[in-house]
Amino acid sequence: MARASTENFPVALRILPAVLRARLLAIYGFARLVDELGDEEPGDRLAALDWLEGELDRAFAGTAEHPLLAALARAIDDCRMPRGPFARLIEANRVDQRVASYETWEELLGYCDLSANPVGELVLYAFGAATEERIALSDAICTALQLTEHWQDVREDLGRGRVYLPLEDLARQGCSIDDLAAPRVGEPLRRVLALVAARTARLFAAGEPLVASLHGVRRLAVAGYLGGGRAALGALAAARYEVLAGSPRPTRRYTAGVTLRVLLRAAGG
Repeated sequence: MARASTENFPVALRILPAVLRARLLAIYGFARLVDELGDEEPGDRLAALDWLEGELDRAFAGTAEHPLLAALARAIDDCRMPRGPFARLIEANRVDQRVASYETWEELLGYCDLSANPVGELVLYAFGAATEERIALSDAICTALQLTEHWQDVREDLGRGRVYLPLEDLARQGCSIDDLAAPRVGEPLRRVLALVAARTARLFAAGEPLVASLHGVRRLAVAGYLGGGRAALGALAAARYEVLAGSPRPTRRYTAGVTLRVLLRAAGG
């Protein structure tokens, strides 16, 4: 939970009522725990994920023992959250144990449907705003948020033995995985990053109507997620996609400006 303040995108904005903040932090805590078990657990990670799925079942039964899952159980009960999105987050980390790269963009989107989209769906349940139409819009935003983090963290992901840039895009531009370990980004890799960033921007645009469909603090919160993601993508472009010598991040002022424009468009629409 201590990592909440270090993420690109705010998970519990101070403007939200305490009950909504608590729900979002419970969701965030679960997602972080899943990732920690899938990425950092020193022992049998699949066994650890199996344990977590059992604890998830206990949370739905009201008998969870882990304090984080006990807190999550209250949100599950209050908001009538479905089990499916939680289970998909666990499955994404099982996939991480056996899949190190993705051949095509479509395969990568399928992975994001497990690793990212469930979070947005759960946030909508926490807000009491989950509908089929909103979940579809949220999926586009959440996939784009996940992809943006991957483009920022190419070197970090490679250090974990994972490559999220589609292999067919690398090949078409004359790149190899070895190019991801270079001190600086070369022109072929820059072209790949520009290509996937453009696709990611289109996903953000496809999901933006979600903001206008919400009201009050819920609109502000979702605009913050979207604005933060778009600002991060803009910072990558401003740095000419130099993600190997560092990890470009947007300034708070730039992020605030992007978010404000999202809100103004929502109000006009």
